[in-house]
Amino acid sequence: MRISPHTPVHVAARYGATAKKGAKTAVRAKLRKQLQTGRAIACKVSRSTARCRAPPLIRTMPDSIRPPLVRVEPLGQSFEAPDSLTLLEAAAFANLRLPRSCRNGTCRTCLCRMTAGRVRYTIEWPGLSREEKTEGYILPCVAIAETDLVIEVPDAIELPAR
Repeated sequence: MRISPHTPVHVAARYGATAKKGAKTAVRAKLRKQLQTGRAIACKVSRSTARCRAPPLIRTMPDSIRPPLVRVEPLGQSFEAPDSLTLLEAAAFANLRLPRSCRNGTCRTCLCRMTAGRVRYTIEWPGLSREEKTEGYILPCVAIAETDLVIEVPDAIELPAR
């Protein structure tokens, strides 16, 4: 995307767009204003280009649409599990390592006990017996949280922040 004097800077900044010669003075003035008002967190202007980074979008969500919260016992750590991620993937994003191997519900390495909450599965028949399901066992590699959960994973490890 090319920046012209008529392009809104917040649009250009969001896409890290470049400015060509001729629009340089107008762009620099707009970029300075973006930095002063907090709508950009960093701008770099050289002879022929201008680049901006927009601040991260911070969205507040009412409790009714926030992702379910998962607490891992005995660690006591919690993480959000959006419906686009399995519990295993969401835990990895939260710097928690849960036991895993196949990630498709067949090896049962990730088998853990759910003490509270409700999940649904990404596959039709996960590798659990009917008795295991009634006892509260789940496979986090193919489970998606529908409500807040408490799971018991004795082999869970908290990883250092990246």
